Amino acid sequence: MSRILICDDEPNIVVSLEFLMRQQGHDVRTVGDGEAALAAVPEFDPDLVLLDLMLPGRDGYEVCQTLRADGYRMKILMLTAKGREAEIAKGLAVGADDYVTKPFGTQDLVARVRQLLGAGP
Repeated sequence: MSRILICDDEPNIVVSLEFLMRQQGHDVRTVGDGEAALAAVPEFDPDLVLLDLMLPGRDGYEVCQTLRADGYRMKILMLTAKGREAEIAKGLAVGADDYVTKPFGTQDLVARVRQLLGAGP
């Protein structure tokens, strides 16, 4: 069982993602802002972080960059409505392993999560 931290401030997205990831057999924790994500990582020790970009306080770019600077090597998948090439490039440059734009297909997201966790497509 993999541990997945979901960091998003949209309750409807969080509920959907939490249900989807639990349905896939993952241990899931949710947080609603960047500071809470940074606080949850050392305690929860996630294998994967589903990270929104537009968060209260610290945005997803800052959270990702801080986690990488602090030496955390879990997989990070940015999940956001921002889908311009420059935004995707910035996300990958600050350390994200993958980038998915909202709205997303659940099958595609599940496949990407499996791939990032090394469980195949």
